[in-house]
Amino acid sequence: MEPERIRQDFARIGRRLFTEGLVRANFGNMSVRTGGGFAITRTGACLDTPGNPVLVPLEGAAPPEASNEHQVHCEVYHKTSYRALVHAHPPHAVALSLLLDSITPLDCEGIMFCPVIPVCGGEPGSRDLARNVTEQLIGSRVTIARGHGTFARGNTLDEAYMLTSLAEHSCRVLILSGLLRDTARGSSGEERR
Repeated sequence: MEPERIRQDFARIGRRLFTEGLVRANFGNMSVRTGGGFAITRTGACLDTPGNPVLVPLEGAAPPEASNEHQVHCEVYHKTSYRALVHAHPPHAVALSLLLDSITPLDCEGIMFCPVIPVCGGEPGSRDLARNVTEQLIGSRVTIARGHGTFARGNTLDEAYMLTSLAEHSCRVLILSGLLRDTARGSSGEERR
């Protein structure tokens, strides 16, 4: 994919993420696989106006202007054949990630496209987060880093965006349904506080 097309796609998807409230200010990032690595948004970039992407090799150091989450993207591309990754901070998904170890959507679309959304741990920008997100994305189309945000994978940015939007919708429906009280239990069966 040529750099101008990547820049246009980043801007288009970034505007959609921002308009839907899935990111705020300079939160979030996205990437697409390229020949020898991937193109990713810049560190500190606002996704509705992301500017030029940064090319990151799969082997070797990432340029300093690459997003702080470049390690997650690199690990996902190393271990999978996915072509695109979107990381956002949707508020309902983040809120549920503080209460649950996995999220089981109740809405039809959520059940159809991501019947279980796993929650994983790791500090933002860390190797632990990169390993944990990658492990979850091998078996799921989207995961939520606890208290941080969603990571959705796809063959295109559009697919990864759609899964990000869908995960937030499913989390919002779960919260609005009033059933959260019955599902806010961790894997041990104890209610999380």
